[in-house]
Amino acid sequence: MSEHERGFQAARRAVEGFERRWGTPPAVLARAPGRVNLIGEHTDYTGGFVLPVAIDRDVVVAGRARPDDRVCVYSADFDQSTCFELDEARLDDVRKDSRHPWSDYVRGVYAVLRAEGLPVTGADLAIAGDVPQGAGLSSSAALEVATLLFAQVTGRFEVEPVRAALLARRAENEFVGVACGIMDQFVSRLARRDAALLVDTDSLRYEHVPLPPDVAIVVTDTRVRRRLVGSEYNRRRQQCEEALAIARRHVSGWRLVREIRAEQLPALHDVAAPVLMRRLRHLVEENARVLEAVRALRDGDLGRLGELMAASHASLRDLFEVSCPELDAAVEIARAVPGVYGARMTGAGFGGCTVTLARPDAVPALLAALEAEYPRRTGKTPQIFVLRAAQGADWHAL
Repeated sequence: MSEHERGFQAARRAVEGFERRWGTPPAVLARAPGRVNLIGEHTDYTGGFVLPVAIDRDVVVAGRARPDDRVCVYSADFDQSTCFELDEARLDDVRKDSRHPWSDYVRGVYAVLRAEGLPVTGADLAIAGDVPQGAGLSSSAALEVATLLFAQVTGRFEVEPVRAALLARRAENEFVGVACGIMDQFVSRLARRDAALLVDTDSLRYEHVPLPPDVAIVVTDTRVRRRLVGSEYNRRRQQCEEALAIARRHVSGWRLVREIRAEQLPALHDVAAPVLMRRLRHLVEENARVLEAVRALRDGDLGRLGELMAASHASLRDLFEVSCPELDAAVEIARAVPGVYGARMTGAGFGGCTVTLARPDAVPALLAALEAEYPRRTGKTPQIFVLRAAQGADWHAL
């Protein structure tokens, strides 16, 4: 199925869901893609470098403005509806919906826009998507970005794309309660078709890096689900902050982890706990790997890119300790297939997905190996996606 056909299916489900719920066609359709990160994991919340791509899996919001201050949301995926008043969408008094937790991302976006003083209006909207949920492909960021774009159009105000990504991230940080970095929302909003996005998450400078035409992106969902709120994710972030604080106290001039060179790390061994040194070493080396991966892409050196992906996975497994047996199995199976350049876990970890880069003619053998060997080793049936690097968020009047 082509990217256009997939996107059309998600859009059709959103439109049909709106018509069933409200008996009238929607006026606006906004879409935002999920993402897969090629390399640069857990670096985005420490001011480091990341290299994600948007994927041809979207969250779509279809709806229209209302004349009052009420927002009613229907999820076609869950077949559930919920409503809230704009006055109830606040950051200083967060009111989540325990019965419909998927709606908190929508509430959070409206709360942030109101806190920014932007003229949001009431609305009826329906949501549908084909980004796998809980798999590490950023379905939540796609929902936030699509909702913000929808609110922007129906409220008739402009938000510059980089600011839009920051506001969507703020919704997840301050309303939903996940201390995520900026990568997910940034690439969902600013990606370009057939290119990766190199992002400096400190300065927010970015560059589109074209992908070679002879590379297929294969994402394997291990079917191991994890919740990020209240999980080890926030603990890892705290550990990174502690490690950097210790580094700053003992070496003047360091502001960001990425300013530390690997050869400088031994100077901190006597002042930082071993677990903090493991986290710090991963971040230092992962930032260097991102920049080398960009050079490898520009040089067409896909073998070197695969080596960097392997080193990244080993670091996430051994130093950052966010892998799991299922992720390791999927990576090992993929690497053994001829024509595979590289494979690694992607996303926050503790389950979710792996990403594999392979020659297009190697994809059938890769799929066959994963479908046969992964269930034997894990007892789980994987969900596998052959993807392409997609365009960032956009909207259409209907």
